Amino acid sequence: MAKKRKGLPVHGWVVLDKPSEIGSTPCVGKVRYAFQAQKAGHAGTLDPLASGILPIALGEATKTVPFIMDGTKEYDFTVTWGTATDSLDSDGKVTGENDRRPTEEAIIEALPSFVGTISQKPPEFSAIKVQGQRAYDLARLGELVKLAARNVEVFDLQLIGHSENESSFRTSCGKGTYIRSIARDMAEKLGCLGHISVLRRTRVGPFSLKDAISLETLTSLGHIGADHGCLLPVSTALDDISALAISESEARSLRNGQTLSLAHRPLYDKVQNLGSNVCWAKVGRTPIAMCEVIPGAVKSTRVFNL
Repeated sequence: MAKKRKGLPVHGWVVLDKPSEIGSTPCVGKVRYAFQAQKAGHAGTLDPLASGILPIALGEATKTVPFIMDGTKEYDFTVTWGTATDSLDSDGKVTGENDRRPTEEAIIEALPSFVGTISQKPPEFSAIKVQGQRAYDLARLGELVKLAARNVEVFDLQLIGHSENESSFRTSCGKGTYIRSIARDMAEKLGCLGHISVLRRTRVGPFSLKDAISLETLTSLGHIGADHGCLLPVSTALDDISALAISESEARSLRNGQTLSLAHRPLYDKVQNLGSNVCWAKVGRTPIAMCEVIPGAVKSTRVFNL
């Protein structure tokens, strides 16, 4: 007999404006506690130093986390010049110092090298697993961590402020991009040292700061329940995926693991208009399942228990 989960069946997304100096996992715990939710998870870790958008999924929304993880991220960040650290941010130990400082002109000239598909080596202090262990755990033990470079997408990178000792930037990028690595590599290209001193995530996929609630506000509300306005629908994560409207009887078939035959003309016409082989089926505004269009049918790949 399956063990019954503690808590309430709360389903949806909370867009948390995470403060700095706290990790992502404790934030998930605080949100779960506020809603007394049975299940919670987050879409994209933020370093303790970083602040900003941390999307937290409750209940059935956890099944849509991969779609948020794949979304575009936007960040504002500041690089302090003249000092390098082992973690590539101000939380780490200083590993080098010099008095070289880049000019505004040199920075602007270097920016195009960090836009597009670029090869990037992740920081040693990262959550990437190396032989079953997190790289940051190995790094903290003083072990040499060798992480292979990989291709990432940077869509835009702009200089938005500059002084002698620090420069501020704004970027949008794809999954797996490390802003700390951009800072490290930019400093190297400019012939100086540098590290991230401020990092703020301003967007993750469909979620932006306008959707966000601060941790202070959330915790001050106590056990607020699912009816509070900061809980967004499960389907918010599926904004960029085609939706397929189906009937109640078709929904029952998908929930029971059956396929929907495209021999049924109205359904065939709807599928033809999707423009994609991946979709989510819904009855009204209620998500029923993530689906795949296969020859002659639609099958569910993940069912929502809503």
